[in-house]
Amino acid sequence: MTIDEALLYGRTLLTTSPTAHLDARLLLQYVLQRPHSALIAHGDTSLTTTEESHYQQLVHRAQQHEPIPYLIGSAPFFDFELEVNSAVLIPRPETEQLVELVMAWTRSHPITRLADIGTGSGAIAIALARPLPPIITLEAVDISPAALAVARRNAERLAPGRIQFHLGDLLTPLSPGLDVMVANLPYVTDGEWTTLADGVKWYEPALALQGGPDGLDVIRRLLAQASSKLAPGGAIFLEIGWQQANGRYPTGALLFPRRTGKRWQADFAG
Repeated sequence: MTIDEALLYGRTLLTTSPTAHLDARLLLQYVLQRPHSALIAHGDTSLTTTEESHYQQLVHRAQQHEPIPYLIGSAPFFDFELEVNSAVLIPRPETEQLVELVMAWTRSHPITRLADIGTGSGAIAIALARPLPPIITLEAVDISPAALAVARRNAERLAPGRIQFHLGDLLTPLSPGLDVMVANLPYVTDGEWTTLADGVKWYEPALALQGGPDGLDVIRRLLAQASSKLAPGGAIFLEIGWQQANGRYPTGALLFPRRTGKRWQADFAG
């Protein structure tokens, strides 16, 4: 099997994927450890028996809806690549918008301490650590030891020495005085869970997705804890479902009666 034949093989078997061409290419690049340009330039080069077998195995796993980032062990976020596995969510483009909102806020509000709650792969914390000055303390929390291990490895490679990691439930490991809290917590409702793509509900961690009957179970707990951990004038940035904005108002108004400026912004996913 040549490189061109391998790409055709992958595209043919992955026809149910809307990105079959890209999926086949990424899997082959991973197996051969060659860039896209090399696949184009050397399409008539034959794969070894081991390479061919490995590639076919990955294609068949992708046919079963196993996400490509898990198969190749990495996913892009902003301008860097994150290690990912089934212990962490695959980072989405809409989460980049959450990071951009936080960065915009910090430009007009001096801060000294920021925390990423439910850090997963460390995507948000790392994306903030890279441009923010070292004087700002960044902390990241996750309840999953396996997820925290992934986040630590990513941070060691992409933002060495910049992030303090904590194992624990939401804000419990953190001391008061946080200027910014940012979180992409579980917000999928029980009803929505059954409608998710198979690749999501079969392979991505349910702990990081399922938010209860209305999707707000974990977010309510965060807000309850935040009332004693957020510094005066601080801000909380959350990624939630499009239908949940109204559901957060009563909770937020009750816990933070003197705070104003609650605002929702649609992301790429609506």
